Amino acid sequence: MSKVDLSFKNGELAVYPAHGVGMITGVESRNVSGETKSFYILKVLDTEATIMVPVENASSVGLRKIVKKSLVQKVYDILKEREHSTVDSQTWNRRYREYTDKIKSGCVMEVAKVLRDLYMLKYDKELSFGERKMFNTAKNLLVKEISVARKVKEEKIEKELYSMLEN
Repeated sequence: MSKVDLSFKNGELAVYPAHGVGMITGVESRNVSGETKSFYILKVLDTEATIMVPVENASSVGLRKIVKKSLVQKVYDILKEREHSTVDSQTWNRRYREYTDKIKSGCVMEVAKVLRDLYMLKYDKELSFGERKMFNTAKNLLVKEISVARKVKEEKIEKELYSMLEN
């Protein structure tokens, strides 16, 4: 078997869409339908869940590096932005599907938009159970990733996020 070109190394932190930050704990080969395939073994920090991500599909399933510290300000700018919010007269289920797609995209900027929009929406009306759950998911994903990117405690990041959302 030829040596696999790893774009993620053991011990490296990565983000897996909708699950958040995890650590690459290794690469394993498995026989799948008669073919030997290589998988990244990702241990999700929040849940301790182990996810096997096919090395050859890693980018297509959204596995990515932690957001660069230099891009965190763009995330904060999205949280402060009010004009481009998509909170409007959409039905809750259409909005829910849109937000789910954004979270599943794994893009930190899209997750920030979901958090911002749901935060603003709760001032107009009470959030449904699903929307509250999605709000918490988006918040937790952002807090974890930004705290890792900036090497700052999660509590401090959470306070910063709420501060930006409230202004």
